Amino acid sequence: MSQSAKPKKAEAMKRGGGAQKIYENIRASILNLDRKPGEPLDEASLSQQFGMSRSPVREALIRLSTDGLVVTLPNKSTLVAPLNINDYPTYLDALDLVQRYTTRLAAKLRTAEDLKCIAKCQAEFTNALDEGNVPWMIEANRSFHMAISETARNSYFNFLHARLLDDGRRMLHLYFRSFEGKIPTSIRRDHDLIIDSITKQNGEEAEKNAHQHVTQVGGRFMEYLNRRHSKDFEIFQFHEE
Repeated sequence: MSQSAKPKKAEAMKRGGGAQKIYENIRASILNLDRKPGEPLDEASLSQQFGMSRSPVREALIRLSTDGLVVTLPNKSTLVAPLNINDYPTYLDALDLVQRYTTRLAAKLRTAEDLKCIAKCQAEFTNALDEGNVPWMIEANRSFHMAISETARNSYFNFLHARLLDDGRRMLHLYFRSFEGKIPTSIRRDHDLIIDSITKQNGEEAEKNAHQHVTQVGGRFMEYLNRRHSKDFEIFQFHEE
């Protein structure tokens, strides 16, 4: 290899690492709702923010588009993907079916080591819940469900489950926001019931608990969307003449 080729290879590796860094940063900010749905993502501004050229920024945005987290408009401008509430019922259907399957299978195939991993993830979730740390709770919740999914030992469902959990992270922020800073510690109970049924290797009960968990979260989220603050009082009083 010539001396001139070595710097080019090193530069390409550095550029790839830069794109990865930008991708991870923007992805986290979108999933945590630090970047709001519909917020514009300007290549020039991002390039300046990260101190890099536009090339790694563009590469990161392409990856985010593949993840469904950003959209590119016909005029080539890029926006944070909106939260499409119209798709929420079908999202819940998919999440429900995948979690029911993986949880039932996990109950059948689990080992003592699997149970330790699941319990560790639940402990992380509990600690985050006790501290009221929503971003940590969401991350720990994902780890908990992925630990169960990995116990099911089906790489195809594992891949799909990971995508569904990531797609739902922004909605989980709204779900936890619905408690207005007073998140009840009782919400850990759903996880505890799932762990108990997996430990007992009761597949039917595990599937039932997973289904109830998705239903409970989905119902609370829909209540939050339907919340109105003006329905309990009248602004005007009407008098019949």
